[in-house]
Amino acid sequence: MTDRLVEPRVPRNLHAFIAGLPKAELHVHHVGSASPRIVSELAARHPDSKVPTDPEALADYFTFTDFAHFIEVYLSVVDLIRTPEDVRLLTYEVARELARQQVRYAELTITPFSSTRRGIDERAFMDAIEDARKAAEAEFGTVLRWCFDIPGEAGLESAEETVRLATDDRLRPEGLVSFGLGGPEIGVPRPQFKPYFDRAIAAGLHSVPHAGETTGPETVWDALGELGAERIGHGTSSARDPELLRHLAEQRIPLEVCPTSNIATRAVATLDEHPIKEFTRAGVLVTVNSDDPPMFGTDLNNEYAVAARLLELDERGLAGLAKNAVEASFMDPAGKAGLAAEIDAYTSSWFAS
Repeated sequence: MTDRLVEPRVPRNLHAFIAGLPKAELHVHHVGSASPRIVSELAARHPDSKVPTDPEALADYFTFTDFAHFIEVYLSVVDLIRTPEDVRLLTYEVARELARQQVRYAELTITPFSSTRRGIDERAFMDAIEDARKAAEAEFGTVLRWCFDIPGEAGLESAEETVRLATDDRLRPEGLVSFGLGGPEIGVPRPQFKPYFDRAIAAGLHSVPHAGETTGPETVWDALGELGAERIGHGTSSARDPELLRHLAEQRIPLEVCPTSNIATRAVATLDEHPIKEFTRAGVLVTVNSDDPPMFGTDLNNEYAVAARLLELDERGLAGLAKNAVEASFMDPAGKAGLAAEIDAYTSSWFAS
């Protein structure tokens, strides 16, 4: 069983520093960010679902035996998102939770195919996420951008639908910046998705597929060579290939690292064995993210504390980690400069107080 929000053993002052540190998050899933309160509310709206309506029971429900079990549970929560009102509620509440953690900018991975195939009108879906995005920025100050991802387990039909929704000028939402690929990797080779990534890239979207989470480094190479990846989601197995690590470091291709997620899905056995240390030693640009935080009993602040312990970071080291995410983001140059300056000002104020 996975522990729920276990704080790593780092000095208390580091937890306080992390809590106030301005941040960007680059690898966090839309449905996977639904808090127990929101999941239970959605489950109550749709009583035919097997998802528990009791928030406390969700801790056991969100305990996974392996990655396949995680996908099964994840899809059961996806099935709770059935109306545009459900979509809007979820999106707005995810932004509220991000703002609570001082997240100033987030690229939220959204899987529109999961909603449109369940009968939600595609125009209504786009309107719901955009309405929530604008309201969240106005009310919380958190800027949201979208990554539309292909659910790999749904095959090429889902790839075609996702790229259509992402590139049709009549539907493409204003906040969309990137195109991804999620779901299981085993039995879902990356090269088959090349034509869809080619179309997305031609339409001006950035390429950010998951790769090397539950398979070997060859999947990361495929993501780079076949899908034109500019960042890699997880990339956990990259540590097993020194040549790949050199390539990632030299080309400044970031890894979106999600330590607690990798433990919860059994992609990595223990935190002490997590390859984040190998990544940083090799000079790879590492960002720290929460993936599906309530499902894994974590949040972004906790992931920073995990990184502080594993990488032996002090406050300045944590500020540097936060600036990695700014550098790796798809913000415009002015946005990057502004958030980096805010991180620096916060750190200076911390030491002056």
